[in-house]
Amino acid sequence: MGEARKEERVSPVKNFFAGGVGGVCLILAGHPLDTIKGLRGLYKGMGAPLAGVTPMTAISFFGFGLGKRLQQKEPTDTLTYPQIFAAGMLAGFLTTFIMAPGERIKCLLQVQTHSGTRKYSGPMDCAAQLYKEMGVRGVYKGTVLTLMRDVPTSGIYFMSYEWLKNILTPQGQSVSELSVPRILFAGGVAGLFNWAVALPADVLKSNFQTAPEGKYSGFRNVLRELIREEGLGSLYKGFSAVMLRAFPANAACFLGFEITMKFLNWLAPNA
Repeated sequence: MGEARKEERVSPVKNFFAGGVGGVCLILAGHPLDTIKGLRGLYKGMGAPLAGVTPMTAISFFGFGLGKRLQQKEPTDTLTYPQIFAAGMLAGFLTTFIMAPGERIKCLLQVQTHSGTRKYSGPMDCAAQLYKEMGVRGVYKGTVLTLMRDVPTSGIYFMSYEWLKNILTPQGQSVSELSVPRILFAGGVAGLFNWAVALPADVLKSNFQTAPEGKYSGFRNVLRELIREEGLGSLYKGFSAVMLRAFPANAACFLGFEITMKFLNWLAPNA
C-alpha cells in the first residue's frame, strides 16, 4: 500500500473539537435526506440527532488522532496506510461502547413505530425498561456485532479518505492545500466505502438487537436465519437510501473537520 503523506503534528484534542464540528455538518447535510416531506420538514426533529452524533463524531476523530499519535515516534513521522487503518480501527473501538446502547434503543423504537404497538414512551423509558428486565446486558445487547461493524469500517473510512486526498493532490502541491471540491469528493467517497462494507453487519446487528430474547444465539445464527428467510440480498437492505445519504453527509463532515482544523492550527499552532 505504501506510505501516506507527510504528517503534520497530530493533536487528538484538536481532532475532538474539529470532529464535533464535522458531526454537526454531517447532520445538517444528511438529516434532510432522512426527512424529505417538503421544505418545511427538512430539518424537523434535528435536535436529537445533533445531540447524539456530534459527541460521537468528536470521539471518533479523537480516537483517530490518538491512534496516529500512538504510532509516531516523532510528531511529524510519516504513517503508512496500514497504520492509518489501525488508527481508524481505534476510533471505531472507542465509539462502540458509547454507541451500542443508543443503537439498541434506536432499533427498538424504530420497530415499535413500524409495528404500531407502543411499549416504550421514548428513549429514556426504553433504556429504563431494558435495564429493569435484563440489567446492563439488555442495554448493551449487540455490542459484539457493533464492534464487528464499526472497528473495520472505521479503519476503511479514515484510510480511504487519506488515500483519496493524496491521489487528488496535484503534483508539487501540499495535501493541506487541497481545494474544497476535492475535499468534498474524498469525504463523500470515503462515506460510500464505509457503508458498502458496514451495511451487512449493520443489518445483522439490527436484527439481533430487535429480536425477542433467546431467538438468536449469536451473529452466525442471525446470518443463517436471515439468508434462509430472505435471501442473500437481505444483507444489503436499504442500500440505495443509505448510499444516497452517505455521500453528501460525509462530504460535509470531512469539510467541516478540515476547515475547523485549519482554524485551530492557526489559533494554536504548537498545541
